[in-house]
Amino acid sequence: MNRRLQVFLLFLLPFVPAGMVSAQTQISGSASAAQARIQREVTHELLMLPYYSVFDTIGYQVNGDTVTLLGSVTRPVLKSDAENAVKQIEGVTRVENRIDLLPPSPMDDQLRLALFRAIYGYPSLEKYSLGVQKPIRIIVKSGHVSLEGVVDSQSDKETAGIRAKGVPGVFSVANNLRVGS
Repeated sequence: MNRRLQVFLLFLLPFVPAGMVSAQTQISGSASAAQARIQREVTHELLMLPYYSVFDTIGYQVNGDTVTLLGSVTRPVLKSDAENAVKQIEGVTRVENRIDLLPPSPMDDQLRLALFRAIYGYPSLEKYSLGVQKPIRIIVKSGHVSLEGVVDSQSDKETAGIRAKGVPGVFSVANNLRVGS
């Protein structure tokens, strides 16, 4: 840009009508409001899935009108139900389903139950067993365990990890619990 044009534009900037600046702000504000609405609705739809259990984890990313589903589930129907539920949301035009289907395994099923008892049955962690949606997700794949979700304190996170490592037959434990409110 030539020097005279730069000076001219700097001179005119204070005289730009306020409506032009706020219109741009409203456009970006309405886009973020639409994205926030989509996020709320996706969260609601996923939590309402009938087969969503403590042994599944589903996350998502919203990028404009595209929703990407992530996570791991034990039932094939849950993977397709999640995709179909999100497709029905107004404003969503594309759904990328990257949810992993955990392989069926009687050994993993036994580990899931033992891990559930070890974690949710422990006195300091019993408070997390209240409610329908459990905050500590137990993902088991071929004997390898991943703990997902949110707990109240670092102590609860460490306790859950220790309890999971103490279950016979577990090869490894990835404690991905986050401490939050």
